[in-house]
Amino acid sequence: MAGFNLSSTFAEFKEQKNIDKPTLMSVMEDIFRAQLVRMYGSADNFDIIINIDKGDLEIWRNREVVEEVEDPNTQISIKEVHAIDDSYEIGEDFTEAFHLEDFGRRGILNLRQNLQGRIADIEKANLYNKYKDRIGEIFNGTVYQAWKREIVAHDEEANELIIPKSEQIPGDFFKKGDSIRAVIVSVEMRNSNPVITLSRTSPMFLERLFEQEVPEIFDGLITIKKVVRIPGDRAKVAVESYDDRIDPVGACVGVKGSRIHGIVRELRNENIDVLNWTNNLQLMIQRALSPAKISSIKVFEDERHIGVYLKPSEVSLAIGKGGSNIKLAGQLVGYEIDVYREVDEQEEEDVLLGEFNDEIEQWVIDALKGIGCDTAKSVLALPVSEIVKRADLEEETVLEVQRILRAEFEN
Repeated sequence: MAGFNLSSTFAEFKEQKNIDKPTLMSVMEDIFRAQLVRMYGSADNFDIIINIDKGDLEIWRNREVVEEVEDPNTQISIKEVHAIDDSYEIGEDFTEAFHLEDFGRRGILNLRQNLQGRIADIEKANLYNKYKDRIGEIFNGTVYQAWKREIVAHDEEANELIIPKSEQIPGDFFKKGDSIRAVIVSVEMRNSNPVITLSRTSPMFLERLFEQEVPEIFDGLITIKKVVRIPGDRAKVAVESYDDRIDPVGACVGVKGSRIHGIVRELRNENIDVLNWTNNLQLMIQRALSPAKISSIKVFEDERHIGVYLKPSEVSLAIGKGGSNIKLAGQLVGYEIDVYREVDEQEEEDVLLGEFNDEIEQWVIDALKGIGCDTAKSVLALPVSEIVKRADLEEETVLEVQRILRAEFEN
């Protein structure tokens, strides 16, 4: 096609986008044929020949030679043909090259815009199809931009994937060019654009990291039964082995913690408790609340609550910093866990907080019980600042509660 070089004019799309030759050729033929339809109403009498490798495009127009023209698109007069080649006769097909300039300036602009639009649509479809079946897989990429509200990561083809702030571990800090790992949690189309969302806070991310670091998990010799996390703070991973010869906890931790250290670093020093899974609920609760030692357990089936009784010295261990241990233990076993202090002989004069519900609001009592303070003396034994922090109560409220409780013993 004279004056038209496919390589320099259109083939840059092939270089910039990951599109195979047959698809690109089909797209280009479609847009040229569509433009011809706009110009002439039909393109059935046009032959379009594209050679991507050579960068050539040829368009040939076929018209029937007639005495008198009724349809200029499909017919040409014998007089006009003889001015070019007098060997043609009426009824024969006359074929001539259709040149780039025949499209006109506006037509060429439309061709280019349409090609850009079609290429963009194919690129979006390819990106969606690439990731739609990969939810739950680990993604390894490079940080392209680190914004306040999200991180934009690039894969090996410079496709964009996002990690919203809510899916980042507290303490995560990445800058452009850093390597980043996360798990693919969703792939969806929004306003015809594919959006691939990654997460570093999902329990699935921790599970996949264990699969990468522990061969026995990857091979199916050890099964991860459940993972619960407070991202960047603490996690509990329950594992089980069907082979009695394999210690699942020891295999996951590794010699001197060799296998778990890499995971901990990746998760910004998140404390990870690995424990043996069991279907025995009471034994599972004991393991979940480790390192605290439980004296007794009471299960309230209807209320989905569990009461655990501990010695006073064990209460803080069971609750953990900021209540993290008891919160994760509850998520692991599927119950809400209430902690109760065992009252020994020296504490017989103590009074249960429930006895003060006429003076102290019930939601305040529940908050105090949630941190293991179920008696008057257990509340009075703690500094105000610690109760404020652990129970998330106002200082004024805590002071008033302690005043009421102190008055009981003074009386």
